[in-house]
Amino acid sequence: MSFAAEVFCGFSAARVKALVVRYIYLLRSSWPRLFELIYWPAVQMITWGFIQRYLSHVGTAGGAAVVGAGTLIGAMLLWDILFRGQLGFSASFLEEMWSRNVGNLLMSPLRPMEFVAALTVMSVIRLVLGVVPVTLLAILFFGFNLWGLGLGLGAFFINLLLTSWSIGLLVSGLLLRNGLGAEGLAWTFMFMIMPLACVYYPVAVLPAWLQPIAWMLPPTYVFEGLRALLDQQVFRGDLMLQALGINVILFVGGTVAFVALLQSSRRAGTLLQVGE
Repeated sequence: MSFAAEVFCGFSAARVKALVVRYIYLLRSSWPRLFELIYWPAVQMITWGFIQRYLSHVGTAGGAAVVGAGTLIGAMLLWDILFRGQLGFSASFLEEMWSRNVGNLLMSPLRPMEFVAALTVMSVIRLVLGVVPVTLLAILFFGFNLWGLGLGLGAFFINLLLTSWSIGLLVSGLLLRNGLGAEGLAWTFMFMIMPLACVYYPVAVLPAWLQPIAWMLPPTYVFEGLRALLDQQVFRGDLMLQALGINVILFVGGTVAFVALLQSSRRAGTLLQVGE
């Protein structure tokens, strides 16, 4: 079957809905899963919030340190959107691997892109459950209102979510091809790009030879845009459009990689050994 037929032929929203309902039942049946969605974002938000408060108190140079510190908690929250978006995608996929159900799903009428669509929906659901309560805690504890970023927040969210799905697709494909021996990638891959995404510092801090590489990553544009919005009250639409363009390329690349790795797994006969 050709790549185009594999991706687009016979797509069924009903099958996507069935998978999403399955994952929701898994969440509902396990309070530790729900607790974990909120616990780590809350710990990070509180930790960075207190760091921000400390830097605000020690700032002296015309308030410059105070303004700079104000970006820390915002950067942490946006980073968590990126990380939780990818983890929500990959964790739902891992649920199938842990239960040795991937082979059953892919031998059913379920199309690969229906599987992917269900994983993206669950990524959003897990993200909302984990991050929204933490944004409210940020208002309560530190008076930082992420929702006050307005349209800028929407642009940040879309770009970060697209990046997280692209990485989730690649990681899921590698898991299909290599089994649970590659499980560590689901938890660590995002941290490999964190230094170059310039989450807590501007791109100018990097050595000159690393800066072009950093600008190849969509999150870099998002975090630069956040600093511009908080420090200068300027929404950088140009940065968001550049990030979106790169994200489209990455998402197409992630989709191609996922389908190619799936086909490779089928040829190698590893689908039924994904739990090994």
